[in-house]
Amino acid sequence: MAKSILNHINFPNDLRQLNQEQLPQLAKELREFIIDIVATKEGHLGASLGVVELTLALHYVFNTPKDQLIWDVGHQAYGHKILTGRRDNFHTNRQQGGISGFPNRNESEYDTFGVGHSSTSISAALGMAIASQLKGEDKQHIAVIGDASIASGMAFEGLNHAGVTNANLLVILNDNAIGIDPSVGALKQYLTNVKKGKEKQDNIFEALNFDYSGPIDGHDLPVLISELERLKSVKGPKFLHVITTKGKGLKQAEDDQVKYHAPGKFDSITGDILPKKTEVQPPKFQDVFGHTIVELAKTNKSIVGITPAMPTGSSLKYMMEQIPDRAFDVGIAEQHAVTLSAGMATQGLVVFCNIYSTFLQRAYDQVIHDVALQNLPVIFCLDRSGLVGEDGATHHGVFDLAYLRCIPNLIICAPRNEIELRNIMYTAQLGLKHPIAIRYPRGRGTLIDWKQPFSELIIGKGLQLNKGKKWAVLSVGSIASNVEEAISRCEVDAVSHYDMRFVKPLDTNLLHTIFKGYQEIVTIEDGVISGGFGSAVLEFASLNGYFVPIKTLGVPDMFIEHASIKQQHQSVGIDVENLTMLFNSITLRLK
Repeated sequence: MAKSILNHINFPNDLRQLNQEQLPQLAKELREFIIDIVATKEGHLGASLGVVELTLALHYVFNTPKDQLIWDVGHQAYGHKILTGRRDNFHTNRQQGGISGFPNRNESEYDTFGVGHSSTSISAALGMAIASQLKGEDKQHIAVIGDASIASGMAFEGLNHAGVTNANLLVILNDNAIGIDPSVGALKQYLTNVKKGKEKQDNIFEALNFDYSGPIDGHDLPVLISELERLKSVKGPKFLHVITTKGKGLKQAEDDQVKYHAPGKFDSITGDILPKKTEVQPPKFQDVFGHTIVELAKTNKSIVGITPAMPTGSSLKYMMEQIPDRAFDVGIAEQHAVTLSAGMATQGLVVFCNIYSTFLQRAYDQVIHDVALQNLPVIFCLDRSGLVGEDGATHHGVFDLAYLRCIPNLIICAPRNEIELRNIMYTAQLGLKHPIAIRYPRGRGTLIDWKQPFSELIIGKGLQLNKGKKWAVLSVGSIASNVEEAISRCEVDAVSHYDMRFVKPLDTNLLHTIFKGYQEIVTIEDGVISGGFGSAVLEFASLNGYFVPIKTLGVPDMFIEHASIKQQHQSVGIDVENLTMLFNSITLRLK
């Protein structure tokens, strides 16, 4: 058996002691290491397998961490983490107390910029490069960005600025023709033409004043190392076009790049994804959305669906398969997605704009300026709201209730289960006069028999789920399931539970009844406490002169790190066990 090289690579300085002939063996070992760990611990697989040679070449050629390497998004950074002091605890990746699934400045000096959302690397690297110039420092600054991410507006803003500087910046395009789903748009076709040698006369990157080289084979280590060595001495902004295969080294991951982006548990030898539990389970909320929009669109011909680069993640793929002329993947372009939706709405279309809650943050101005200000009835479906688990702080959808609640004209609904999600989608397409944001969580709901006949909801109307005598708990969204379970473990007749459904408009008639009828009130949300649903209830109480004690539960004023969703709920006190203890203590105190 060949002696392991990887076991002796603790930091990039160790890597640089090797001769080039040893690097292919190290690449093989690094791939096997990633596959073995991710097979049992789960995570983002395909992207990291695709850049093994590029990762080795970058750390071999450049003097990291002095030379600053920025990975866009960070899905592809597992090899980078393993080579920079985290090999022995890589098995803790994305687990509570373990290392982050994304580059994180608090974790390592080699993680020069924290990432998780796309298309930030060029701007960040340019900022570092200009800072180095101003400080008189001789450093290299390298941004590695994918072909899906570079199509985003922010990436082009960075390229546009960099092209009129003499900053020591190298942009590496990791071109594998796929993000999470296959890349879309005219730029994809342009890059395809470049790869085929059809665009030599009009190179867009040269037009932006970059010294362009490539395309080169991103799995050919000698070629990569030679070109990176050459580029170290080239002044000003440089652009290297590298062609890679996502999932390289694992046949199934190469053949099914969408599924193996983050495949869950799989057999590290065969590559086969391990079967899930066979018993009937409730559906994922994203699939409830996906199947429901198809059902609605078949009868309402004005319905269109839009998603920014997440047709699989949002399940808009079902509409794209069945009604392709009315379903649009616009690429990593959340701002464009929102304003495109607004434009369609002006023409009478019923637009379902499906965006992960955390990614809607990137289009906040468009929500205000292009949708709400004009009172256009765009239907925002915000997937992955609340705490989302192992992806951690960059991906939580905990800010939406707070940042949306202050926007005039906007309705905000948080359905507690699958049936409620279907019904608010049905209600929204009947002809609302205002835009609406519908937020729902990552993962599965609680109902097996969820596909019930549609029922129109009254906008701004809450309902009572449990009737008690002493005090009341008010919840919004799917966190209601934790509340219901906790109540079932307590004196049920002591506490009333209200699902308020709408954060805006609040059901003020119901709130007056609640404040007049109970000795104490608790609000619960899977979002930030500051400015969210609980804040809205506190404002109502203050405005109307109620002095009933109110306790607000939710996410405190801090970023919640990666862990399972259950562990994250526990950490902020909104899991079943913590709620049960709280509810029992309130009931005992009020006796």
